[in-house]
Amino acid sequence: MAVYNFSSGPGVLPDEVIKRAADEMQDWHGSGLSVMEMSHRSPEFISIANKAESDLRDLLQIPENYKVLYLQGGATGQFAAIPLNLAEENDVADYVITGTWSKKAYSEASKYIKSHIAADAVEYNKVPREKEWTLNKDAKYIHITSNETIEGVVFDSVPATGDIPLVADMSSVILSEPIDVSKYGVIYAGAQKNIGIAGVTIVIVREDLLGSAHRTTPSIWNWQAKAKAGSMVNTPPCYNWYLCGLVFEWLKDHGGITEIAKQNAQKAKLLYEAIDSSDLYNNNVAVANRSKMNVPFTLNKPGLDQEFIAQAKQVGLITLQGHRSVGGMRASIYNAMPVEGVEALVRFMNKFEEQNG
Repeated sequence: MAVYNFSSGPGVLPDEVIKRAADEMQDWHGSGLSVMEMSHRSPEFISIANKAESDLRDLLQIPENYKVLYLQGGATGQFAAIPLNLAEENDVADYVITGTWSKKAYSEASKYIKSHIAADAVEYNKVPREKEWTLNKDAKYIHITSNETIEGVVFDSVPATGDIPLVADMSSVILSEPIDVSKYGVIYAGAQKNIGIAGVTIVIVREDLLGSAHRTTPSIWNWQAKAKAGSMVNTPPCYNWYLCGLVFEWLKDHGGITEIAKQNAQKAKLLYEAIDSSDLYNNNVAVANRSKMNVPFTLNKPGLDQEFIAQAKQVGLITLQGHRSVGGMRASIYNAMPVEGVEALVRFMNKFEEQNG
């Protein structure tokens, strides 16, 4: 029986990547070493790091005036690192709240600067229209969460922020479709959804934004220090970095971002059509802001939630329970989820409705 993992993170990895990592586990390219035991200063690991950066730059078409950093602490760590690198204590930054993670980012920044809510979706089922935002002309940056993993809300366009740097948490949407990196001052993303495994976070930062860190910023969170040291102020998460590189190679081997975006659109279309044509399932996110990566849905008969999850597991459809804060169900259909997995989920949903509708 095939097993399809719909976890929101750590998310599904490509089978090819897992197999290659297993094949190279004890001996990387004849070195006699596992990547897990390599010195991060060794020529072997430097070649791994350089290849990963080159492939990521190629995939996202990252301009030369942007640095790529591999950091620890998750995207949550960057909630603090962002204000510490871009603003002083009395500076203002604008935050657009569209769900749980943008709200957490705002709250963390409030410890260090005068963070300001420019807009709040409140019910977290849509993105507030830009004309409704209340922005500060002196803001050091404007922060958004491009895709809210819990609520399944995505920005359908890139906000126009003029000369104010746009900072985006792209943890659950990066590499899933083409983006214009030049429209952002900073992009950051935890790896455990579309990049690799938990334990490494990628930050893509425009060079002119480096060098303004608050004097109390720990060196481990100082982007300029990290950039100068090639992300090696301390020992980096080497194996996690290596796995990111394998995922980048897998993406390039399968047509790159343009091709994976087509597959993601196909998967999302299948699932949303199944929900919308049903009398049992419901998704309340505004159509324009429906995520292609995280699809939450509820049953019109809530007492059936646990039965749905249990029966789905019996046929190999796992980790479909919604986030503990909102309940219901959630199918995360990241890059590595094959179309066949979504097709299997839709067949199960139709059968479950026939039996319980």
